[in-house]
Amino acid sequence: MKKSVLAYPLLVSMASVAVPARGQEQVGNDEGQIVIADRRLPEIVVTGLPVTRGDSVYNATEIEMDSSQTVENALRDVPGLQQFRRSDARSANPTSQGVTLRGLGGNASSRALLMLDGVPQADPFGGWVAWPGYDALALSNARITRGGGSVADGQGAIAGTIELFSDNVGDRIELGAAYGSRNGVDADLLFGRELGQGQLTISANYARGDGFIPIIEGQRGSVDRPAEYEQAGLAVRFVAPLSDNVELQSNVRAFTDDRERGFAFSENHNDGADASIRLVDRTSDWQWSALAYLQIRNFDVSFGGVADDRNSVSRVFEQFNVPSTGLGARFEVRPPVGDNVELRIGGDWRRTEGTTNENFFYLDDDTPQRSRSAGGSTATYGGFVEASLQASDTLVLTGGGRIDFWSIDNGFRKEIELINPFPGSVRTDEMFANRSDTEFTGRGGFAFAATKKLSLRGAAYLGWRLPTLNELFRPFRVGSDATAANELLEPERVKGAELGLDWESGVVKFGITAFYNQLDNAIANVTLGNGPGVFPGVGFVAADGSYSQRQNLDAIESRGIEIDAEFDLGELADGLSVRAAYAFIDAEVDGSGDAAAVDGFRPAQVPRHNASGSIRWETANGSGASLSARYVGQQYEDDVNILSLADAFTIDGRMALAVTDRLLVETRVENLLDARVEAAVNSNGIIERAFPRTFWVGLRAKIE
Repeated sequence: MKKSVLAYPLLVSMASVAVPARGQEQVGNDEGQIVIADRRLPEIVVTGLPVTRGDSVYNATEIEMDSSQTVENALRDVPGLQQFRRSDARSANPTSQGVTLRGLGGNASSRALLMLDGVPQADPFGGWVAWPGYDALALSNARITRGGGSVADGQGAIAGTIELFSDNVGDRIELGAAYGSRNGVDADLLFGRELGQGQLTISANYARGDGFIPIIEGQRGSVDRPAEYEQAGLAVRFVAPLSDNVELQSNVRAFTDDRERGFAFSENHNDGADASIRLVDRTSDWQWSALAYLQIRNFDVSFGGVADDRNSVSRVFEQFNVPSTGLGARFEVRPPVGDNVELRIGGDWRRTEGTTNENFFYLDDDTPQRSRSAGGSTATYGGFVEASLQASDTLVLTGGGRIDFWSIDNGFRKEIELINPFPGSVRTDEMFANRSDTEFTGRGGFAFAATKKLSLRGAAYLGWRLPTLNELFRPFRVGSDATAANELLEPERVKGAELGLDWESGVVKFGITAFYNQLDNAIANVTLGNGPGVFPGVGFVAADGSYSQRQNLDAIESRGIEIDAEFDLGELADGLSVRAAYAFIDAEVDGSGDAAAVDGFRPAQVPRHNASGSIRWETANGSGASLSARYVGQQYEDDVNILSLADAFTIDGRMALAVTDRLLVETRVENLLDARVEAAVNSNGIIERAFPRTFWVGLRAKIE
């Protein structure tokens, strides 16, 4: 099994070739991988170009993927990293699973840029993440860089960057299967074969379960039932050298995701397929990479209105077909400019397009009165330059900037009557004006090795994010509450700064960072009224529902402290380690106009306190045990800070026994204390919870 780590010397591992960043010392290890001896850089397994000296300036955390956890739940161990909802991909609505950092939440679209082997992963229509599409078994590690303004990675990284890296599995077959509470099944397969100098990897994952009843006990009615789920994914990756210097990386990935929200007319379905191809040259004097990718997505979702006594439910809204595509390309070159200087020059392009098709105003569960279509397209084109300087033996300086051109095109919204008195008549047919502009992104900073154990760092940055097609054009409902889209939204812009220190001895690694972020034009769901009534963009809202619209707030200000620590206790017992981390976030809204009522309030879904810790013991043959804990502080469901979600403390555990060198028996428990993790609350006080206590027992077999 893989262990979670925070920071080690830089580890660079590629399928066929591996080289250090210029100016760093190359050292071998027992596995034949390349270790770069630079204490200030965190460990990272990369599949593209090596990280640069400049990366030591920014607050980065590295965790290894563990097959006993899903990718999204492994990332939850990083304090300050959160999704819009506390629930995971087994019970949450997939459209609420955007990921963010540093308290810049309040919106279900991602404000942190998630990438897999250099390819952006956010849904091209909505900006959320389809977590069931990832198999942790096929991934080596993740690198989380807190703080926005990533020059090389493009728009979207206003809260930070999350990079996932595929594993180099060699000749290996691994199969795991587990059975859990409520008829849960988790299974995964990894097949790796070295073909000449190339590497073929095939991975597959499957999960299903009868689910649990999301509404807490004591508030349930006859309509409430377990929220079942079924999910599957398949990925194929082939890596091969084209010459002594150039490597080809090709990836194809597909997934399907079916969930229910725990009552009739709450089902949702999400499908997707990705493909990418990348060429990388890491060994020439002129290092370079070129990437092209395609994303295809489609989802449908139904919304039911539940009566106050929760004994009846009726269909109120259905998005029956929401197709979208994303296209992109990226190029980077690193010319040789001296042993003490690293220079990055490149550019990228991304285009998204999508349409939502909806039925609403239902006379009965099968008869909608109206139909609506809405959508459009967005595009960004950008170029960047970034340089890192080894100014002295103890000082690294870095800085860079990029300029982007963006456009929002072909926006439309059309509503049609479906029944008498005028079936087929057009009620609304709007074409929105195309818009375009330019944005500047920049960042810079320093890293100073004060002593052999202590280093100081600081950084400042600017970043931006273009509104998603979902925010611009798609209305949505959560229970009786309705939120309208807004085609006039402006891009979000962040400016921030941070100071930190890192201390490392042979046993302890410790890091602390203080930060300040100001997110201007923050897109949030602003409450404008309450039902009953008919409201623009959403239609009828019941008496127990609220009406909101996506709007640009003046700003969200977020300041806080992040602490990471790890203790290597191998002297007490081989393979024993302890990790602890904490984030304090003080965030508030600066609002005026329609948003004046939320001025000074905390952004929705942002807790002040977030902490995690774990103790792990693992032997060379895979046997071991671990215990991990997470704490999430109180947060608010709504922008006016009335609906509160209580704090939550959860404990997970795992025990594994290697029966033979090839067979492992494993038991796991999630939420050992069966804590009530509140994930949502509506205006009637009805509370929805995340996953309860869940036990798993399984086998894992490996052939090498």
